Amino acid sequence: MSGPLVGYRVLELGSTVAGPFCGRLLADFGAEVIKVEPPEGDPVRTMGRHVDGKSLYAASILRNKQLVSLDLRVPAAREVVARLAQKCDVVVENFRPGTLEKWGIGYERLRESNPGLVMVRISGFGQSGPYRDRPGYGFLGDAVGGMLHINGYPDRPPVRAAVPVTDMVTALYGAFGAVMALLSRKATGQGQVVDAALYESSFSLMESHVPAFEKLGHVAMRAGSRLPGSTPNSLYPTADGGFIAMAASSDPVFRRLASVMGRPELGEDARFATALARVANQDVLDAILAEWTNGFELDELEPMLQQRDVPASRVFTMADIFGDPHFAARGSIVHAADNELGSIAMPAPAPRLSATPGEVRHAGGAIGADTVDVLGRIGSYDRAQIDTLLSSGAAFDAAHVNPGAAAPAENPA
Repeated sequence: MSGPLVGYRVLELGSTVAGPFCGRLLADFGAEVIKVEPPEGDPVRTMGRHVDGKSLYAASILRNKQLVSLDLRVPAAREVVARLAQKCDVVVENFRPGTLEKWGIGYERLRESNPGLVMVRISGFGQSGPYRDRPGYGFLGDAVGGMLHINGYPDRPPVRAAVPVTDMVTALYGAFGAVMALLSRKATGQGQVVDAALYESSFSLMESHVPAFEKLGHVAMRAGSRLPGSTPNSLYPTADGGFIAMAASSDPVFRRLASVMGRPELGEDARFATALARVANQDVLDAILAEWTNGFELDELEPMLQQRDVPASRVFTMADIFGDPHFAARGSIVHAADNELGSIAMPAPAPRLSATPGEVRHAGGAIGADTVDVLGRIGSYDRAQIDTLLSSGAAFDAAHVNPGAAAPAENPA
C-alpha cells in the first residue's frame, strides 16, 4: 500500500453511496478501510449495471477495502464493532442520527477506550436541529438545500442530476473533515466528530445565491444550460443535431469568439462589450450565437473554436471518453483486478498527488470476503471465537452470506 494515509485505519459502517464513497476516497489514498456490511450486502450492490450477478457500481465504490459481514441487529455483532473501533483511527457511518447510540456503539461509548477516535457522521439533516430525525437521501438534500430548485428549464419542473452528486459531495466533505480532524489530533491527542449533512453540502454549493437573496431579495430560478450571471456560457446547437459547450464570458475570450465568428464588431458593441452588458443582453447574444453555431457541423466547429483558444467542447458520452486520447494519456480510467471478472474499468483516484498519489489495488469483492482475517488480525479473536460468531449469525464469511435477505429496518442517512 502507498499514499499519504498509509498507517491510518478506518472502520466504515456506512451504506449505499455517501458512507461508502467517503471510505473509498480514504482507501484510495492508502488508509486501511474495513467495510462492515450486513449479510444481505450493502444496498449499493443492487445498484447500477450487473454482470453475472455482480454490481459494477459496487465493485468500484467498494474497491481497496477489506469486507466484513456483521449483522448489527445482533448484540454480539455490535460488540465486534466496538472491539474493532479500539484499533481504528476513523469510523465512518451514515445511519440516521441516534441509531448507533440505540445500538450501544455511539461515539461517546467508542471514545471511552479510544479517545483519539474520529467519527465521520453523515446524515440527511445533521446531528442536531428539528429535522435531525428525518430520513435523508441526497435527492432530498438537494430539495431542502435549494439546489433542486435551480436545476432544469424555467418552464419545466426541477431536474435532478443522473448521478448522486450530493451524496458524493457530502462524502468529500466527510473525508476532508476526517483528515482535518486527524491533523488536529496530532496537536491535541483527541478525536472529534465530523458532522456532514446532505442538505448542508448541497446548500454550500449555492454560495453565490445566498448573499443575492439577503441583499437583493433575489430568488434564483432554473436557467436551463446557461450559467446565470456568466454569458456566453451555455450549450449551442450545431447543424448535425449536436451541441457545443462554450464558456466565453470574460472580455478577452469573448472578443476572440467574435473574431472566430467573423464579427469582431460584437466585441465593441455596447450591448456585449463588457461582462455585465452581456449578462443584461443574454437572450439577444445567445440567439446570435445559436444562429452562428447552427451553420456548422460539430466536427468542424469544435476544432475551429479550440484552435483560437475559445473554451469549447462537444458533450462527451461514455463511449467518447473510452476512446479519447487525453483520458488515455493521463490514465483517467484504471482497470482494477477483480476475482470474478478478471478486471473492471473505473475512474482513477482524484486528485493527483505528485509525491504520494492514490492507487486502485483491487475491485470490491464478495460480501464477507475478509471477515475471518479481520476478526483475527485486528479484533484479536481466536479461531474458536470466530466460529462462534459465525455459527450464531452475528458474523458471516463469504461462504455463508445470504444475498437478497431483508435489509435492516434502519434507514441510512
